[in-house]
Amino acid sequence: MSDETIRYSREDLAEFEQIIQDKLTAARKEVVFIKETLSRKNDSGTDNTASSSKVLEDGADTAEKESLNQLASRQMKFIQQLENALVRIKNSTYGVCIGTGKLIPKERLRAVPHTQHSIEAKMARRD
Repeated sequence: MSDETIRYSREDLAEFEQIIQDKLTAARKEVVFIKETLSRKNDSGTDNTASSSKVLEDGADTAEKESLNQLASRQMKFIQQLENALVRIKNSTYGVCIGTGKLIPKERLRAVPHTQHSIEAKMARRD
């Protein structure tokens, strides 16, 4: 089998790289927004000068902070996966399923550009 049949062309890789760069930009903006939101939550201005309802508000604030922290953590993991995909593009290994060794369909890569598994391999892992 020649390299042409098991690797994507430079043009295809350039398309995927642009998709990944766009997703990276959006994900990084979201992380910045989440961090800014968290830092404002830690800022106890005049909003938190209430009475007995403060205990309930503190519980809600804690739950919201935890939720935002989890969201930030997921976004950071997603960013790392996208950055790893860029490395695979540079290495010309992008788009090759690590389970089957076959090319992952372009449609899947456009939808999930950081994936390393074809649907076939992903379904086999679940069994």
